[in-house]
Amino acid sequence: MSSISDLERMREQRDVQNIIKALDVREDKKTREKAAYILGDIRAEEAVEPLISVLNDDYWPIRKAATLSLGRIGDKQAVEPLIKVLKDDYWHVRETAALALGAIGDKRAVEPIIDALKDGSLNVKCEVVGALGVLGDKRALEPLMNILNEDDYILRACTVTSLGKIGDNLAVKSLLNSLEDENYFVRVNAANALATIGDDSALPFLQEALNNSKGESYEFERAVRETMNKIKARKRNKG
Repeated sequence: MSSISDLERMREQRDVQNIIKALDVREDKKTREKAAYILGDIRAEEAVEPLISVLNDDYWPIRKAATLSLGRIGDKQAVEPLIKVLKDDYWHVRETAALALGAIGDKRAVEPIIDALKDGSLNVKCEVVGALGVLGDKRALEPLMNILNEDDYILRACTVTSLGKIGDNLAVKSLLNSLEDENYFVRVNAANALATIGDDSALPFLQEALNNSKGESYEFERAVRETMNKIKARKRNKG
């Protein structure tokens, strides 16, 4: 049986094979969980298959640890198994699967992650939105734009950021509408997203948003000014 201190020693020595052995079901649950995290910390590529094998473990914290570590290692062999984890019974595990799939960056995950926008957990949906932004696939544009109608402002704020990361002009209209969102964070993120996309058709709308703000929100007005300056500079450089 391995202890936590044994595992820390193995980490220092990069003793991958013995850390993998600590995943064995005969070990203590907390030891197994710690071993799964360490394998991700040290990016142990040899551990991909052993980590995949514990994605069905009865103890959900181990499933979460293995999921996170597979994302950190980044081997595409883990993509299909992680897609299945998007259906896990525990939201902690599902949100970690979305994070891991975004980190790996394989386009096979796009449609399953879009489908995960239907998840009943707000935590999962926020992570899913973030993963779609990281993946940067245009198939996510319409589903993400629909999320802007959700009640939760944190979810809307995450969504406008992801739309900016995808960087398609089709998102500009939705982002312009978000400049008038009732929540300050959403408005600031929308302005920053428009800066990322850089479409100069947004300039008059940004100016209008700045005029309408009338000094009510310093951070928002600063974000809008910076966005306008970036878009104008990009336009000059193109010219």
